[in-house]
Amino acid sequence: MAILHNRVSQAELKQRLQEESEPRTTISFYQYFPISDVQAFRDELYRKLFAIKVFGRIYVAAEGINAQISVPASSVEVFRDILETYEPLKGLRLNIAVDDDGKSFWVLKIKIRDKIVADGIDDPAFDMQRKGRYVDAETFNQLTDDPDTVVIDMRNHYEYEVGHFDKAIEVPSDTFREQLPMAVDMMQGNSDKNIIMYCTGGIRCEKASAYMLHRGFKNVFHLEGGIINYANTVKEKGLANKFRGKNFVFDNRLGERISEEIIAVCHQCGQPADTHTNCSNEGCHLLFIQCDACAAAFEGCCSEPCRDIIHLSDDEQQLLRKGKVKDRNVFNKSRDRMQALQQGKIPPSNG
Repeated sequence: MAILHNRVSQAELKQRLQEESEPRTTISFYQYFPISDVQAFRDELYRKLFAIKVFGRIYVAAEGINAQISVPASSVEVFRDILETYEPLKGLRLNIAVDDDGKSFWVLKIKIRDKIVADGIDDPAFDMQRKGRYVDAETFNQLTDDPDTVVIDMRNHYEYEVGHFDKAIEVPSDTFREQLPMAVDMMQGNSDKNIIMYCTGGIRCEKASAYMLHRGFKNVFHLEGGIINYANTVKEKGLANKFRGKNFVFDNRLGERISEEIIAVCHQCGQPADTHTNCSNEGCHLLFIQCDACAAAFEGCCSEPCRDIIHLSDDEQQLLRKGKVKDRNVFNKSRDRMQALQQGKIPPSNG
């Protein structure tokens, strides 16, 4: 029987990746299209991609596919051919990473989800086929020169913090499902303006544009291929780059530089910095921004209590984590907690 899941330890997989001599290309893509038998589609795709050593994270659902992967350089064309065997994926745009070290992923995971983007939409009248108009990089630049254009960032707060387009509006929320109704509320009174939605690779802003049309807005656009495609296009065509800072990405890199500007600050000392990291204390694993000086001083940890914990034995650390459920832990969700940690007022989280 063909292997349909990884059976090797994460440590060994990471070691294998470091020992690879062939370069890899990091690619992201998505497509909204109906899949009747999601399990069969998932298993067939896993067999094909596993055979050519594709790594990454892929979600499939009845509404389509969403993927962030890395492919050995010698297999990129074979990978394209695999996608071409599926009619809805023929000619699909692939977003090639802007700033790529080839170490973005080390294992292949294909998971079945209810939706490829969790949106909270339960209105049966909502139709993804009725979506906003695409704008390419050149048209985006032209439209954003118009004062009657509103640009909305449909990413999470920690993504916006390190990089965004000039004059882009942040929808201050932790989840996409919360952002959709918030964007509608924020745009009340702007029905006569051009509204451009954007995100990392296009998948969230495409759905957001459809939702805005569903809620009665008329002049709705979304940036084709998101920030990644925009950055590649302005570089290839010599266009003005309106994106400031870094593009947060959901892989081991945690970011790719789009412009040289650093618009964020270190969450520990307040100096200019835009490097995201996860706290070295596995029981905390807080996602936050840390400068080089603080990384050295805190040994990659978010606080002194966490720094103390990483010096305990493995058994002692595991005991502290026992029975704790690890959840997504992001700095801006609890800025007060970060300050309290640094002041020693509360113990570090172990879950």
